Amino acid sequence: MRERDCPISVERLQRVLLPIGEASGLPNAAYTSADFFKYERDAVIGRTWAGCAFTDTIPEKSFAQPVDFMGLPLLITRDRHGELNVFHNVCSHRGMKLVAEPMEVPGLISCRYHCWSYSTRGELKGTPHIGGINQNSCAGFKNSEHGLKRVRSAEFMGILFVNLSGDAPEFEEHIRPLRSRAGALMGERGWAQLRPGVTDSHITLELHCNWKLAVENYCEAYHLPWVHPALNSYSKLEDHCCFSDSEDFSGQQSLAYRLSDVAGTKLPRLADWPADRVHVAEYPSLYPNVLLGFHADHAFAVILTPLAVDRTREELRILYIGEGASADAYSACRAATHAAWRGVFGEDVFAVEGMQQGRASPGYEGGVFSPVMDEPTYHFHRWMAARLIEPAREARPLT
Repeated sequence: MRERDCPISVERLQRVLLPIGEASGLPNAAYTSADFFKYERDAVIGRTWAGCAFTDTIPEKSFAQPVDFMGLPLLITRDRHGELNVFHNVCSHRGMKLVAEPMEVPGLISCRYHCWSYSTRGELKGTPHIGGINQNSCAGFKNSEHGLKRVRSAEFMGILFVNLSGDAPEFEEHIRPLRSRAGALMGERGWAQLRPGVTDSHITLELHCNWKLAVENYCEAYHLPWVHPALNSYSKLEDHCCFSDSEDFSGQQSLAYRLSDVAGTKLPRLADWPADRVHVAEYPSLYPNVLLGFHADHAFAVILTPLAVDRTREELRILYIGEGASADAYSACRAATHAAWRGVFGEDVFAVEGMQQGRASPGYEGGVFSPVMDEPTYHFHRWMAARLIEPAREARPLT
């Protein structure tokens, strides 16, 4: 897919790259065009590391789980060694979708069409009658050359990331700036202390909006007083600041996050979190589709799964610290934390869906940015526009 195929002109995208006081945001087509939805998958999302699924959705046994990612059938497997793999969910023979429903795999994964079979590591193991009746091999045909097509994957904070194009920088290089920023608060031991709660850990919302609107909304705190009055009572707008100093993420920081004081929660805290910054919280948007939150006594991760140009699934996991994730003594604290975040994310629904409805209006074509309050949202628009017009994106389609 070459640059000239982009449904939005280069000239229009270049207006997004102007200084913040002069820039116009992405035009309506970026949120309403089905052609653009497919184009951004191939030209932007597929060429970096995107959140695909939470690893806790894959049981700790030999298992296969199909996933639809923006129209691409993918397959996540857990092999008998406990390792996760991602493949294109198609049989190598005639392109049949291999797995239709999540399934335990006691032996092999068999295609329902001609019964070619694969291991959970993608190896082609069985080709019945390929050489004729009861001839299960064929001269010149090598099973080793026709296994499932692997998709690059990596794990971080319980999220399975994929790189569809296969040519993004190594994941550790991609995530290093964010690990460094969050690590300044969490300490290096903090990552190992995070784990999903046995209760009050999951939130899922179906949004009738384009996925980018959920990112843009999360990037900034500008809307807090009007959309989140409860949150604004213990993490006020005036106590927030923005950051956008890294290439692949931006967000907001609260200097006075006091849910534990207001709700009376006494969850365990990260061992290395600085005592003088216990009320600091950070909320980076990791482009393209992962939202993160870091606090002294919990963290959370959100995957935004684009279902259609105007539909998005928002899945959240709250991660607690050590014993706080499972001990009954902390169940009320987990419930209070979960209720607070369910309220916050629920309050955003009308806003992102209202913006989607507004994108149908010819009276709006990208809007403007507050030079102070909208810096992270502007950063995300620039990130998108730069990747849409970058000459190197004159590359083959992913499909």
